[in-house]
Amino acid sequence: MARYVIKRLLYMIPVVLALMLVVFSILYMTPGDATVVILGNEYTRETSDALKAELGLDKPFIVQYFNYVVRLARGDFGMSYITKAPVIEQLAPRFVNTGEIVICAMIFCVSLGIPIGIFSATKPDSFFAKITMVVGLMGVSLPIFWLGLLLILLFSVRLHWLPSSGMSDGFLSLILPSVTLGFNYMANIMRTTRSSMLEAIRQDFIRTARAKGVNERDIVYVHALGNALMPTITVVGINIGMLLGGVVLTETVFSIPGTGRLLVESINKRDTPVVLGCLVIMALCVAISNLAVDLIYAYIDPRIRAQYSARKKRARKEDA
Repeated sequence: MARYVIKRLLYMIPVVLALMLVVFSILYMTPGDATVVILGNEYTRETSDALKAELGLDKPFIVQYFNYVVRLARGDFGMSYITKAPVIEQLAPRFVNTGEIVICAMIFCVSLGIPIGIFSATKPDSFFAKITMVVGLMGVSLPIFWLGLLLILLFSVRLHWLPSSGMSDGFLSLILPSVTLGFNYMANIMRTTRSSMLEAIRQDFIRTARAKGVNERDIVYVHALGNALMPTITVVGINIGMLLGGVVLTETVFSIPGTGRLLVESINKRDTPVVLGCLVIMALCVAISNLAVDLIYAYIDPRIRAQYSARKKRARKEDA
C-alpha cells in the first residue's frame, strides 16, 4: 500500500505541470498588456519595457514557464505583480477561509445526504421518500449564486438570524455559504446513495440473509450498506473538486476573502503568479482527495486489496 501511495503522489506531478501549462498558455495568449494594469497612470512605453524586463515578461513563453516551474519546485510561488508581496502570504489566510467553507459544506453533504438516501431507499413508498426526491431534484437544479441570494434574503434580510457576508462572526458566518455550496452536492450524494441502496437490497445475498432470519437493521447497515457505499464514495471524491470550483461563486456572493475570490480578482488584474498559485493549490487538493478516495476503496472493499496483492505476486514471479 505504501508503494501505491507513493506512486499516486508521483502521478500528481505531471497533472500539476499540465494544469500550469494550460493556464500559462491561456494567460499568455489573452489579449492585453499586464503592465498596463500594474502601472496604471504611470504607464509609458519606457516604464512598460523596464517592468517587463524586471518581471521576465519579455522572455519567450517556454522560458517563462520553465522559470516558474523551477521556482515552484523550490516552494517559491513567486511575487504578486500588483501587491509586490509573496503569493504564499496572500494565499495562506485565504486558503484557510476556503478550507473552512469546503469542509463545512462537505460535512453538510455527507451527514445529510447518506442518511436520507439510506432511509428513502429502505422506505421507498413513504411520504418522506417522495419529499426527498423533490428536494433532490431542486438541489441539482438550483444554481449556486441564485440559492445564495435567496438564503441571504430569507435568513439575513428578513429574519436577521445569520450574517450575509464576511467571516467576522465566526461559525455563524460559515452556515449560509456552506449550505449554499453544499446543497447541490448533498442532493447528488442523496440520490446516489438511494439508488445504490435500492440495488443492493435487491441482491440475492440480502434475500438469503432475510431467509436466515437476520435482523433487518443488520441487513441494511452491515450487509447492504457496505456494498452501496462504493458509488457514494466516488461521488464524494468528485464533489471535493466540484466544491472547490463552486467556492468561486459562493465567496463572490457572500463577499468572503477566500481563494476563489482571490482567483477572480487576480484574473481581472492579470496577476499571473497569484492565478497560478490559486490553481496549483486547488489542483493539489483535488489530487489528494482522489488519493484518499482510492485508499478508502481499498479499506472498505477487500476485493480491491486482494486484486492488488495478486498483481504484486504476479510481478514478483515474473521478476524471478
